[in-house]
Amino acid sequence: MYTLDWVVIAGYFAVLLGIAWWVILRNRETSADYFLASHSLGWFVVGASIFASNIGSEHLVGLAGSGATEGVAMAHYELHAWCLLVLGWLLVPFYMRSRVFTMPQFLERRFSVASRYVLSLISLLAYVVTKIAVGIYAGGVVFDALLPEMSVGGLDGFWIGSVMVLVFTGLYTALGGFRAVAYTEALQTIILIIGSALVTYFGLQKLGGWSELRETVGSEMFNLWKPLVPAGVDAAWQPISETNDAGEITRQAWYFAFPGHFPWLGMLICAPVIGLWYWCTDQYIVQRALGAPNQTEARRGCIFAGYLKLLPVFIFIIPGVICWALIQKTSAGEISDVDFTPMLGPDGAVAVKEKAFPLMVLNVLPIGIRGVVVAGLLAALMSSLAGVFNACATLFTIDLYAKFRPHVADARLVRVGRIATTVMVLIGMAWIPVIRGSQGLYEYLQSVQGYLAPPIFVVFFLGVFWKRLNAQGCLAALVSGFAVGLFRLAVDTVPKATGDQYAPGTFLWIVNNIYFQYFSIIILAISAAAMVVVSYLTREPDYDKIAGLTFATMSDEDRRRTRESWTALDVATSAGLLALIAAAYLYFRG
Repeated sequence: MYTLDWVVIAGYFAVLLGIAWWVILRNRETSADYFLASHSLGWFVVGASIFASNIGSEHLVGLAGSGATEGVAMAHYELHAWCLLVLGWLLVPFYMRSRVFTMPQFLERRFSVASRYVLSLISLLAYVVTKIAVGIYAGGVVFDALLPEMSVGGLDGFWIGSVMVLVFTGLYTALGGFRAVAYTEALQTIILIIGSALVTYFGLQKLGGWSELRETVGSEMFNLWKPLVPAGVDAAWQPISETNDAGEITRQAWYFAFPGHFPWLGMLICAPVIGLWYWCTDQYIVQRALGAPNQTEARRGCIFAGYLKLLPVFIFIIPGVICWALIQKTSAGEISDVDFTPMLGPDGAVAVKEKAFPLMVLNVLPIGIRGVVVAGLLAALMSSLAGVFNACATLFTIDLYAKFRPHVADARLVRVGRIATTVMVLIGMAWIPVIRGSQGLYEYLQSVQGYLAPPIFVVFFLGVFWKRLNAQGCLAALVSGFAVGLFRLAVDTVPKATGDQYAPGTFLWIVNNIYFQYFSIIILAISAAAMVVVSYLTREPDYDKIAGLTFATMSDEDRRRTRESWTALDVATSAGLLALIAAAYLYFRG
């Protein structure tokens, strides 16, 4: 890092602070303004804010690391941009009609108060063990790679970076509320896309172009389909086996999966469930759409975010693939002016893949441009943290505190939200050592979400499409699904925290070794069965109370307003997004 780089980074922070301060001066200390920006966000800000909130630490650090070891395999998750169309076209009308602040509020109106409390508590837990902790951790990884020699008071660059990102982001988020988050995220989206695109461009330039990349890494790294079935597995339902050096099978079971491979059944069922939960029912994302003034602006923001969502394949994953190609070129003596040793083990293999993106920044970018990309890195880290801080404040304050103190003043609600966010951040920092023991940042995030997403997906989607399902069934699905998911999370956490492994063949060992996507499907089946069975064993809901909250209980007026909210342009742009997703799947065939 040189002086010009630091000047660029300082300029980015100055502009960011200017926007935050401008927003803070315009703010009114009301709950509607602090938590939903008084429903004033246009489609561009909605879409950019959705993208910036999603593209955080786990993408820049995690996806590039996965690209350096598994190629484009993780692009399956990024190509779930179609989920944003489901949000904009199917669910936004229900959310906007209900005029809720939070997703638990919507669940209360569709089912019961108890389901609201359960979802609020589980959502807060999920934010601690995924978004907050992962965001802080990735900030530390970036600083550790960019400033490896930094040390203050016995703390290395990792912890210094984590705390710096945490404090600065928490400061402007707490002061400015959701409006500050949304407008700063719009700026951060632009910086993030430009900076990450520059890494891809200069990386390809260093390597010798796209064709040279394809030739160096081979077709396997560009094959989205190959990772779905490990080598040697011919039949779709053939058990997955592990062999020793002599070729003898050491273990064989349907529930194992090899590193770098994603079983087709898991990608077919589990991955879309995680995607639909995240994009369509998670407060962290949906809150941006709720900040729009009407269905039209919210839907167009979702469509715009869908287009932006396709970019990570090329600006995060591909730089990781380029990193791996440069390592190969360096090993062969063809390139000598790059150094990726901080991410390599004694045997020369990739050992710390999370350093792929920051090391690409240091190795391939010229002075000055490097500062732009580091600003983009910080933008992604800060935008995702800012979004989850505000989501936590909204969930705790609106769904829990305000429910017990219904007549409290708005100013008091804002203060409580700020205090709750601070507590959540401290708990998230305590979870960082567990994440450091995981195989990979992005894989960790997907596995935890795989345990917590199925019951939420079930109650929202079945609840909207199936009017007969009632409050008792919803609560049964949430409690049973979360109980099984938290049990698996606890089983996974113990070995990482203690270093002790389960004895092979025992019940806990089997649970720990079931591939997370398979286990997620088990949770999905349990939750859905519980909801349907319990609902039909108890009396049907009062359909007048859930009017407009399911497809079957929508009035003619509801349908007319929804139809008037979209035009042929919205249909054409949505079709264009689906076409681009299909084209990506066709191109990345190896």
